Amino acid sequence: MSPSDPPPAGEPWLPDLCRLRRLGAMLGLAQLVIVVVALVPGGDHDWGLSQFLSISGYALWLALAVSVLLCVSRRTVSRLPRRAGAVAAVGLAAAVAWGAAAIVHGLYASVGASGWPGFWRFTGGSAAVTALIAALALRYFYVIDGWQAQVSANARAEADALQARIRPHFLFNSMNMIATLLQRDPQIAERAVLDLSDLFRAALVAGDGHATLAEEVELAERYLAIEQLRLGERLQVVWAREEPLPWALPMPRLVLQPLLENAVLHGVSRLPAGGTVDIALRADARALYIEIRNPALPPSQQPTAGTGHAQRNIGHRLRWRFGGGATMRAGWADGVYACRLELPLGTEGMRS
Repeated sequence: MSPSDPPPAGEPWLPDLCRLRRLGAMLGLAQLVIVVVALVPGGDHDWGLSQFLSISGYALWLALAVSVLLCVSRRTVSRLPRRAGAVAAVGLAAAVAWGAAAIVHGLYASVGASGWPGFWRFTGGSAAVTALIAALALRYFYVIDGWQAQVSANARAEADALQARIRPHFLFNSMNMIATLLQRDPQIAERAVLDLSDLFRAALVAGDGHATLAEEVELAERYLAIEQLRLGERLQVVWAREEPLPWALPMPRLVLQPLLENAVLHGVSRLPAGGTVDIALRADARALYIEIRNPALPPSQQPTAGTGHAQRNIGHRLRWRFGGGATMRAGWADGVYACRLELPLGTEGMRS
């Protein structure tokens, strides 16, 4: 642990050992120490299998007790300044180890067991080793928590930057289209205004929470409806949904709409005859698959080369949300640009 400014109000800074993975890591670390001690050459111990199992059980029980204590006292310790709180957390671990070692030593002494070290050496050694391991583990988890918080903040910042880039561009195009329709077809212009209002109400939801697959699809449908009004028959849209689909699947906001904007602006709108945007969604027990296909000029004939910012941003946010199992592949072949997403459905690796 390292000293720094006081933690934000209501947000514990002490690493959370209530998570199963971290509890498992603490138990694994305790067992690793016993294995290392048993393998040290030239030691003054000669452990048989039964003694090794007994000592391993003692170490695992001790690690479990320390983890549970630090788990339940997390908010209390986090009220302290970080320097004092770090010392208190390590001190609690040492106190638990000393008390447990005293109980174990007393039990073995009461039955006349031989070969045991003295009381103070056994209890002091147990407390010191436990304090050292707890300090290392808490420091490691503390750094990991800080890194994950930074990555999450970067992902939110990139999402905000993407929204800031998309909103004015799309808004100006839509308003120009509506202005054109006002005199020619007021009813269609009114419908476009309502669609635009609903679209931005969904896209500009306050907060940094996640959306669902259903919300992302609805947002994409509203965007395409407005673009169809602008491009007319030059833009056709075909949806292929293979039910059942995980409509409630949490996912980052603004994933589909930027990809469809690329398909329309850099693909269909640059072709004199226009074209069809195909969106296919299917899922199996392992993953959700999304594919967007649109006709497009060869990359060498594109009037302006895209920077790929939107795709990199979306890929980064999907990997942060779903882990390494999330993939996004895109490329041009035979007059068609295709973008394929694969999102794992297992909730084990998903981050909140």
